[in-house]
Amino acid sequence: MTENKNEVPVNPEETEKANPGESGLPLEAEDHAQKRIAELEQQLATLNDKYLRIYGEFDNFRKRTAKERVEILTMAGADVIKTLLPVIDDLERAVKNNEKATDIAAVNEGVQIVAQKFRSILAKNGLEPMNSVGKPFDVDLHEAITNIPAPSEELKGKVVDEVEKGYLLNGKVIRFAKVVVGS
Repeated sequence: MTENKNEVPVNPEETEKANPGESGLPLEAEDHAQKRIAELEQQLATLNDKYLRIYGEFDNFRKRTAKERVEILTMAGADVIKTLLPVIDDLERAVKNNEKATDIAAVNEGVQIVAQKFRSILAKNGLEPMNSVGKPFDVDLHEAITNIPAPSEELKGKVVDEVEKGYLLNGKVIRFAKVVVGS
């Protein structure tokens, strides 16, 4: 046997550390890499689980708010309708009593009372009629049906007559007043 002078005596522990494993890395580095991969896979699984739970919670929240929105829209008019039920009752009583009524003044008074009650309930719910006659024509509030010669100089460009009353609901126009404008 020929001995090479440059060979270094080999320590068995060092050869184990230096011997490459299956991946080509020293066994200790490969073991550390496998542990790190396992840790990262566990962390990925944990984060994925958190993501799925949060996504599920958000989806449930979205569905719940959509359902609540539909309920609000369908029930929004319920309060107004409940407040109008007494007016319907009054009208039904008036119709029943008018079948036998001979006094027109009493019938007119009853109709006036029911109409006032109806207006009062609508006003409590934010409805207010527009007063347009004599005011300057405003395209944001009025719809001009026609122009007529102004009866006086001061009524030019102003509303002379109101064909159909306009209404505001909580300050927002829900029906434009149909008016006649002086020219």
